[in-house]
Amino acid sequence: MIPSSSFLRSVFWTRLRQNRLALAGGTLVLIMFVLATIASLVGDPGDIDVTRKLMPPSWAHPLGTDQLGRDVLVRMLYGARISLLVGFVAVGIATFIGVVLGAVAGYYGGWADSVVMRFVDIMLCFPSFFLILAVIAFLDPSIWNIMIVIGLTSWMGVARLVRAEFLSLRERDYVLAAQALGASDIRLIFRHILPNALTPVLVSATLGIAGAILTESALSFLGIGVQPPTPSWGNMLIDGKQTLGIAWWLSVFPGLAILFTVLGYNLLGEGIRDALDPRLKE
Repeated sequence: MIPSSSFLRSVFWTRLRQNRLALAGGTLVLIMFVLATIASLVGDPGDIDVTRKLMPPSWAHPLGTDQLGRDVLVRMLYGARISLLVGFVAVGIATFIGVVLGAVAGYYGGWADSVVMRFVDIMLCFPSFFLILAVIAFLDPSIWNIMIVIGLTSWMGVARLVRAEFLSLRERDYVLAAQALGASDIRLIFRHILPNALTPVLVSATLGIAGAILTESALSFLGIGVQPPTPSWGNMLIDGKQTLGIAWWLSVFPGLAILFTVLGYNLLGEGIRDALDPRLKE
């Protein structure tokens, strides 16, 4: 007897709740979402007041101020918006491309599989970060270009996961039965196979958000990512590097924000993977 979808969801949530590390990761992710949501209620990240520059953390400014007297807490909250936006849009682009190409390669096989997988192999030959650097060098370093480039250079893992799932699922009885009833290829791919192949994609997407946030922070730190005055954790780090000896808070707090956000998504992704793994016992 095949378990119902409600039963499978119940088992998934039970396993996820029992995973303390996954709950900790989910809590960190939720906190970042809340902080990003309330950013506009806290203040203006571009509010300059040179009379309060490089003030240490205090009740008035819990995370201190920077070289221009801007409140670090306010800028970090707006930076959370940028990081989450980059993570979700970049992973969305990568997931869409990877799912489409992986589905085509896994379902049709033959020459389609060979062409797609050879293209994947070629893309994997280039270190992703240096490929992004090379592309960004020819483009305007705007946030939208950053998101698109990260998405276009990080779909290969998703494509390989989806292809492997399709190679296994296309031979299942329910797919063969649908074929015998005259179902079209589009219906077979999107109605019968793809929903059952999304488990590894969900895990990969969750982990991919952490990778996209790290990549954006690294690019902004190098000066070719999100450009000032738009605050991001990466360009806040580069600002803090200039005054590290006298204003430690300018580097420590953005660095901790990146650390805890990436850690949260990694823990949550690992927890989702364990909860969805049918080989684990309840």
